[in-house]
Amino acid sequence: MDFKRMIMMKPTKKWIAIFIAFIKANQSLLIVYILNILVFSLIYLLGRLPLYFLLFSIELSLFIGSCFFVFQFSRYYKRFRLLEQLDKDPVYTLKQLSVSQDPSEVFLRLKIEDLMKEIQQIERKNLQRSNSQMDYFTLWLHQIKTPISAISLLVQRNSQTESSHQMEQELLRIENYTHMALNYLKIENSGSDLDFVEVALDRVIKETVKKFSILFIYNRIQLDYQETAVITLSDEKWLRVLVEQILSNSLKYTPEGGTIKIYMSPTQKQQLIIEDTGIGIRSEDLPRIFERGYSGFNGRIHEKSTGLGLFLSQEITKRLGHNLLIESILGKGTKVMIDLAREPLIKDY
Repeated sequence: MDFKRMIMMKPTKKWIAIFIAFIKANQSLLIVYILNILVFSLIYLLGRLPLYFLLFSIELSLFIGSCFFVFQFSRYYKRFRLLEQLDKDPVYTLKQLSVSQDPSEVFLRLKIEDLMKEIQQIERKNLQRSNSQMDYFTLWLHQIKTPISAISLLVQRNSQTESSHQMEQELLRIENYTHMALNYLKIENSGSDLDFVEVALDRVIKETVKKFSILFIYNRIQLDYQETAVITLSDEKWLRVLVEQILSNSLKYTPEGGTIKIYMSPTQKQQLIIEDTGIGIRSEDLPRIFERGYSGFNGRIHEKSTGLGLFLSQEITKRLGHNLLIESILGKGTKVMIDLAREPLIKDY
Protein backbone atom coordinates (compact mmCIF):
# COMPACT_ATOMS: atom_id res chain seq x y z
CA MET A 1 0.00 0.00 0.00
CA ASP A 2 1.12 3.57 -0.75
CA PHE A 3 2.80 5.22 2.26
CA LYS A 4 1.16 8.61 1.59
CA ARG A 5 -2.31 7.03 1.44
CA MET A 6 -1.70 5.30 4.78
CA ILE A 7 -0.79 8.63 6.40
CA MET A 8 -4.09 10.19 5.29
CA MET A 9 -6.21 7.33 6.72
CA LYS A 10 -8.30 7.46 9.88
CA PRO A 11 -6.58 6.05 13.03
CA THR A 12 -8.41 2.68 13.03
CA LYS A 13 -7.94 2.06 9.32
CA LYS A 14 -4.33 3.23 9.57
CA TRP A 15 -3.64 0.75 12.40
CA ILE A 16 -5.09 -2.12 10.31
CA ALA A 17 -3.12 -1.01 7.23
CA ILE A 18 0.12 -0.88 9.25
CA PHE A 19 -0.59 -4.37 10.68
CA ILE A 20 -1.17 -5.77 7.17
CA ALA A 21 2.04 -4.11 5.98
CA PHE A 22 3.88 -5.64 8.96
CA ILE A 23 2.56 -9.12 8.12
CA LYS A 24 3.65 -8.72 4.49
CA ALA A 25 7.09 -7.50 5.55
CA ASN A 26 7.55 -10.50 7.87
CA GLN A 27 5.72 -13.19 5.89
CA SER A 28 8.92 -15.20 5.31
CA LEU A 29 9.54 -15.31 9.08
CA LEU A 30 5.93 -16.41 9.68
CA ILE A 31 6.27 -19.18 7.11
CA VAL A 32 9.47 -20.43 8.78
CA TYR A 33 7.76 -20.31 12.18
CA ILE A 34 4.75 -22.34 10.96
CA LEU A 35 7.03 -24.87 9.23
CA ASN A 36 9.01 -25.18 12.45
CA ILE A 37 5.83 -26.04 14.40
CA LEU A 38 4.83 -28.58 11.73
CA VAL A 39 8.25 -30.26 11.81
CA PHE A 40 8.19 -30.59 15.60
CA SER A 41 4.61 -31.87 15.47
CA LEU A 42 5.67 -34.49 12.94
CA ILE A 43 8.56 -35.54 15.18
CA TYR A 44 6.18 -35.90 18.14
CA LEU A 45 3.78 -37.98 16.08
CA LEU A 46 6.45 -40.22 14.57
CA GLY A 47 8.03 -40.69 18.02
CA ARG A 48 4.60 -41.57 19.43
CA LEU A 49 5.12 -39.25 22.32
CA PRO A 50 2.21 -38.35 24.60
CA LEU A 51 -0.26 -35.97 22.98
CA TYR A 52 -0.25 -33.55 25.91
CA PHE A 53 3.51 -32.99 25.28
CA LEU A 54 2.70 -31.98 21.73
CA LEU A 55 -0.16 -29.67 22.81
CA PHE A 56 1.95 -28.11 25.54
CA SER A 57 4.83 -27.55 23.09
CA ILE A 58 2.52 -25.92 20.54
CA GLU A 59 0.93 -23.69 23.21
CA LEU A 60 4.31 -22.66 24.56
CA SER A 61 5.63 -22.01 21.07
CA LEU A 62 2.56 -19.93 20.19
CA PHE A 63 2.87 -17.91 23.39
CA ILE A 64 6.57 -17.16 22.85
CA GLY A 65 5.99 -16.47 19.13
CA SER A 66 3.04 -14.16 19.89
CA CYS A 67 5.11 -12.19 22.43
CA PHE A 68 7.92 -11.87 19.90
CA PHE A 69 5.60 -10.70 17.11
CA VAL A 70 3.79 -8.24 19.40
CA PHE A 71 7.16 -6.79 20.40
CA GLN A 72 8.27 -6.59 16.75
CA PHE A 73 4.97 -5.04 15.67
CA SER A 74 5.20 -2.36 18.40
CA ARG A 75 8.68 -1.42 17.12
CA TYR A 76 7.41 -1.46 13.53
CA TYR A 77 4.41 0.76 14.47
CA LYS A 78 6.56 3.27 16.38
CA ARG A 79 8.98 3.41 13.47
CA PHE A 80 6.16 4.03 11.01
CA ARG A 81 4.74 6.87 13.15
CA LEU A 82 8.24 8.32 13.36
CA LEU A 83 8.64 8.25 9.57
CA GLU A 84 5.37 10.22 9.29
CA GLN A 85 7.27 13.18 10.77
CA LEU A 86 10.03 12.99 8.14
CA ASP A 87 8.50 15.74 5.96
CA LYS A 88 7.67 18.01 8.92
CA ASP A 89 10.87 17.66 10.94
CA PRO A 90 13.51 15.64 9.05
CA VAL A 91 16.36 16.54 11.44
CA TYR A 92 14.54 15.23 14.53
CA THR A 93 13.35 12.13 12.67
CA LEU A 94 16.84 11.26 11.46
CA LYS A 95 18.20 11.69 15.00
CA GLN A 96 15.59 9.25 16.29
CA LEU A 97 16.39 6.82 13.50
CA SER A 98 20.08 7.03 14.36
CA VAL A 99 19.34 5.03 17.54
CA SER A 100 19.06 1.93 15.37
CA GLN A 101 22.13 -0.30 15.23
CA ASP A 102 21.09 -1.94 11.98
CA PRO A 103 23.98 -1.24 9.53
CA SER A 104 21.59 -0.96 6.57
CA GLU A 105 19.46 1.65 8.36
CA VAL A 106 22.56 3.57 9.48
CA PHE A 107 23.77 3.61 5.87
CA LEU A 108 20.32 4.75 4.68
CA ARG A 109 20.23 7.52 7.30
CA LEU A 110 23.67 8.79 6.23
CA LYS A 111 22.57 8.81 2.60
CA ILE A 112 19.41 10.77 3.47
CA GLU A 113 21.48 13.32 5.42
CA ASP A 114 23.84 13.74 2.44
CA LEU A 115 20.87 14.24 0.09
CA MET A 116 19.34 16.80 2.45
CA LYS A 117 22.59 18.76 2.50
CA GLU A 118 22.76 18.69 -1.30
CA ILE A 119 19.14 19.84 -1.57
CA GLN A 120 19.78 22.70 0.86
CA GLN A 121 22.84 23.80 -1.13
CA ILE A 122 20.89 23.69 -4.39
CA GLU A 123 18.02 25.66 -2.83
CA ARG A 124 20.43 28.32 -1.54
CA LYS A 125 22.09 28.64 -4.95
CA ASN A 126 18.71 28.85 -6.70
CA LEU A 127 17.52 31.48 -4.22
CA GLN A 128 20.67 33.56 -4.72
CA ARG A 129 20.36 33.26 -8.51
CA SER A 130 16.66 34.15 -8.38
CA ASN A 131 17.31 37.17 -6.14
CA SER A 132 20.12 38.38 -8.42
CA GLN A 133 17.91 38.08 -11.50
CA MET A 134 15.04 39.79 -9.69
CA ASP A 135 17.26 42.67 -8.58
CA TYR A 136 18.65 43.13 -12.09
CA PHE A 137 15.24 42.95 -13.74
CA THR A 138 13.72 45.40 -11.24
CA LEU A 139 16.63 47.82 -11.72
CA TRP A 140 16.32 47.58 -15.51
CA LEU A 141 12.58 48.26 -15.39
CA HIS A 142 13.09 51.32 -13.20
CA GLN A 143 15.89 52.61 -15.42
CA ILE A 144 13.96 52.21 -18.66
CA LYS A 145 11.22 54.45 -17.30
CA THR A 146 13.61 57.43 -17.56
CA PRO A 147 14.09 57.30 -21.39
CA ILE A 148 10.38 56.60 -21.79
CA SER A 149 9.56 59.80 -19.90
CA ALA A 150 12.13 61.74 -21.95
CA ILE A 151 10.70 60.49 -25.26
CA SER A 152 7.20 61.32 -24.03
CA LEU A 153 8.21 64.94 -23.39
CA LEU A 154 9.78 65.19 -26.86
CA VAL A 155 6.62 63.83 -28.47
CA GLN A 156 4.45 66.33 -26.56
CA ARG A 157 6.54 69.21 -27.94
CA ASN A 158 5.82 68.05 -31.48
CA SER A 159 2.32 66.70 -31.04
CA GLN A 160 0.75 68.16 -34.17
CA THR A 161 1.66 65.45 -36.68
CA GLU A 162 -0.14 62.14 -37.11
CA SER A 163 3.11 60.21 -36.62
CA SER A 164 3.61 61.86 -33.24
CA HIS A 165 0.10 60.78 -32.27
CA GLN A 166 0.99 57.21 -33.17
CA MET A 167 4.24 57.47 -31.22
CA GLU A 168 2.33 58.76 -28.23
CA GLN A 169 0.06 55.71 -28.28
CA GLU A 170 2.98 53.31 -28.59
CA LEU A 171 4.77 55.06 -25.73
CA LEU A 172 1.71 54.61 -23.56
CA ARG A 173 1.67 50.92 -24.41
CA ILE A 174 5.39 50.56 -23.61
CA GLU A 175 4.87 52.34 -20.30
CA ASN A 176 1.89 50.10 -19.54
CA TYR A 177 3.88 46.94 -20.30
CA THR A 178 6.72 48.21 -18.10
CA HIS A 179 4.33 48.80 -15.20
CA MET A 180 2.76 45.39 -15.77
CA ALA A 181 6.20 43.75 -15.51
CA LEU A 182 6.96 45.65 -12.30
CA ASN A 183 3.60 44.72 -10.81
CA TYR A 184 4.15 41.10 -11.83
CA LEU A 185 7.44 41.08 -9.88
CA LYS A 186 5.77 42.66 -6.86
CA ILE A 187 2.76 40.35 -6.82
CA GLU A 188 5.05 37.30 -7.12
CA ASN A 189 6.89 38.48 -4.02
CA SER A 190 5.10 36.93 -1.05
CA GLY A 191 6.14 39.90 1.07
CA SER A 192 4.04 42.36 -0.92
CA ASP A 193 2.19 44.39 1.71
CA LEU A 194 -1.43 45.42 1.35
CA ASP A 195 -3.05 48.50 2.86
CA PHE A 196 -6.81 47.99 3.13
CA VAL A 197 -8.74 51.23 3.35
CA GLU A 198 -12.06 52.57 2.14
CA VAL A 199 -11.54 53.42 -1.54
CA ALA A 200 -13.71 55.65 -3.71
CA LEU A 201 -14.19 53.46 -6.79
CA ASP A 202 -15.06 56.39 -9.07
CA ARG A 203 -11.72 58.05 -8.33
CA VAL A 204 -9.84 54.91 -9.34
CA ILE A 205 -11.88 54.53 -12.55
CA LYS A 206 -11.54 58.19 -13.57
CA GLU A 207 -7.77 58.19 -13.06
CA THR A 208 -7.49 55.00 -15.13
CA VAL A 209 -9.66 56.38 -17.93
CA LYS A 210 -7.59 59.59 -17.94
CA LYS A 211 -4.40 57.56 -18.29
CA PHE A 212 -5.77 55.77 -21.37
CA SER A 213 -7.58 58.80 -22.82
CA ILE A 214 -5.15 58.97 -25.75
CA LEU A 215 -6.14 55.46 -26.86
CA PHE A 216 -9.84 56.29 -26.55
CA ILE A 217 -9.44 59.44 -28.64
CA TYR A 218 -7.09 58.26 -31.38
CA ASN A 219 -8.85 54.90 -31.85
CA ARG A 220 -12.29 56.54 -31.76
CA ILE A 221 -13.50 54.19 -29.04
CA GLN A 222 -16.57 55.43 -27.21
CA LEU A 223 -16.69 55.34 -23.42
CA ASP A 224 -19.99 54.72 -21.68
CA TYR A 225 -19.18 55.34 -18.04
CA GLN A 226 -21.85 55.39 -15.37
CA GLU A 227 -20.60 56.71 -12.05
CA THR A 228 -20.78 54.11 -9.32
CA ALA A 229 -20.81 56.17 -6.09
CA VAL A 230 -19.33 53.07 -4.44
CA ILE A 231 -16.94 53.08 -1.48
CA THR A 232 -15.21 49.72 -1.24
CA LEU A 233 -12.76 48.13 1.18
CA SER A 234 -9.58 47.38 -0.76
CA ASP A 235 -5.96 48.32 -1.40
CA GLU A 236 -6.21 51.41 -3.63
CA LYS A 237 -2.89 50.90 -5.43
CA TRP A 238 -3.56 47.30 -6.38
CA LEU A 239 -7.21 47.96 -7.19
CA ARG A 240 -6.06 50.66 -9.64
CA VAL A 241 -3.60 48.20 -11.19
CA LEU A 242 -6.44 45.69 -11.58
CA VAL A 243 -8.77 48.18 -13.28
CA GLU A 244 -5.92 49.42 -15.50
CA GLN A 245 -5.14 45.89 -16.62
CA ILE A 246 -8.75 45.07 -17.47
CA LEU A 247 -9.31 48.37 -19.27
CA SER A 248 -6.00 47.97 -21.14
CA ASN A 249 -7.14 44.56 -22.39
CA SER A 250 -10.47 46.00 -23.55
CA LEU A 251 -8.73 48.80 -25.45
CA LYS A 252 -6.26 46.34 -26.97
CA TYR A 253 -8.92 44.08 -28.47
CA THR A 254 -11.67 46.61 -29.25
CA PRO A 255 -11.51 47.77 -32.88
CA GLU A 256 -11.80 51.39 -34.00
CA GLY A 257 -15.29 52.77 -33.47
CA GLY A 258 -16.10 50.26 -30.73
CA THR A 259 -17.55 50.93 -27.29
CA ILE A 260 -16.41 50.22 -23.74
CA LYS A 261 -18.93 50.37 -20.92
CA ILE A 262 -18.09 50.74 -17.22
CA TYR A 263 -20.93 50.35 -14.75
CA MET A 264 -22.10 48.58 -11.60
CA SER A 265 -24.12 45.40 -11.95
CA PRO A 266 -27.87 46.05 -11.56
CA THR A 267 -28.35 42.63 -9.96
CA GLN A 268 -25.14 41.89 -8.03
CA LYS A 269 -24.13 44.12 -5.15
CA GLN A 270 -20.59 45.56 -5.25
CA GLN A 271 -19.89 44.11 -8.71
CA LEU A 272 -18.06 46.35 -11.19
CA ILE A 273 -18.51 45.49 -14.88
CA ILE A 274 -16.19 46.51 -17.72
CA GLU A 275 -17.79 45.49 -21.00
CA ASP A 276 -16.44 45.97 -24.52
CA THR A 277 -17.49 45.30 -28.12
CA GLY A 278 -14.15 43.76 -29.01
CA ILE A 279 -13.18 40.58 -30.82
CA GLY A 280 -14.17 38.37 -27.88
CA ILE A 281 -12.71 35.09 -26.65
CA ARG A 282 -13.33 31.59 -27.98
CA SER A 283 -15.40 29.41 -25.64
CA GLU A 284 -12.67 26.74 -25.63
CA ASP A 285 -10.11 29.35 -24.49
CA LEU A 286 -12.19 30.69 -21.58
CA PRO A 287 -11.29 27.94 -19.05
CA ARG A 288 -7.56 28.70 -19.50
CA ILE A 289 -7.46 32.50 -19.75
CA PHE A 290 -6.11 32.91 -16.20
CA GLU A 291 -3.17 30.56 -16.75
CA ARG A 292 0.29 32.13 -16.73
CA GLY A 293 1.57 32.65 -20.29
CA TYR A 294 -1.63 31.44 -22.00
CA SER A 295 -2.56 33.85 -24.80
CA GLY A 296 -5.33 31.91 -26.52
CA PHE A 297 -6.22 31.81 -30.21
CA ASN A 298 -6.94 35.55 -30.52
CA GLY A 299 -3.71 36.49 -28.78
CA ARG A 300 -1.65 34.35 -31.15
CA ILE A 301 -3.45 35.55 -34.25
CA HIS A 302 -3.26 39.26 -33.40
CA GLU A 303 0.17 38.99 -31.73
CA LYS A 304 -0.86 41.38 -28.97
CA SER A 305 -1.03 39.09 -25.97
CA THR A 306 1.74 38.45 -23.44
CA GLY A 307 -0.26 35.84 -21.56
CA LEU A 308 0.41 37.66 -18.28
CA GLY A 309 -2.33 40.28 -18.10
CA LEU A 310 -5.25 38.14 -16.98
CA PHE A 311 -2.96 35.97 -14.85
CA LEU A 312 -1.81 39.11 -13.04
CA SER A 313 -5.42 40.31 -12.71
CA GLN A 314 -6.47 37.00 -11.16
CA GLU A 315 -3.56 37.06 -8.72
CA ILE A 316 -4.42 40.62 -7.65
CA THR A 317 -8.08 39.75 -7.04
CA LYS A 318 -7.02 36.77 -4.91
CA ARG A 319 -4.72 38.95 -2.80
CA LEU A 320 -7.42 41.57 -2.38
CA GLY A 321 -10.07 39.01 -1.45
CA HIS A 322 -12.20 39.93 -4.47
CA ASN A 323 -13.43 37.73 -7.31
CA LEU A 324 -12.97 37.98 -11.08
CA LEU A 325 -15.36 36.54 -13.66
CA ILE A 326 -15.24 36.81 -17.45
CA GLU A 327 -17.95 36.16 -20.02
CA SER A 328 -17.26 36.48 -23.72
CA ILE A 329 -18.75 35.76 -27.13
CA LEU A 330 -16.37 35.50 -30.09
CA GLY A 331 -16.85 38.44 -32.45
CA LYS A 332 -19.25 40.28 -30.12
CA GLY A 333 -17.27 41.31 -27.06
CA THR A 334 -16.19 40.53 -23.52
CA LYS A 335 -17.69 41.30 -20.13
CA VAL A 336 -15.38 41.38 -17.10
CA MET A 337 -17.03 41.33 -13.68
CA ILE A 338 -15.03 42.33 -10.60
CA ASP A 339 -16.79 41.30 -7.41
CA LEU A 340 -15.61 43.86 -4.83
CA ALA A 341 -17.51 42.39 -1.91
CA ARG A 342 -15.18 41.55 0.98
CA GLU A 343 -15.23 40.51 4.62
CA PRO A 344 -15.15 43.31 7.26
CA LEU A 345 -11.79 44.99 7.83
CA ILE A 346 -11.36 43.55 11.33
CA LYS A 347 -10.81 40.05 9.86
CA ASP A 348 -7.71 41.22 7.96
CA TYR A 349 -5.72 41.50 11.17
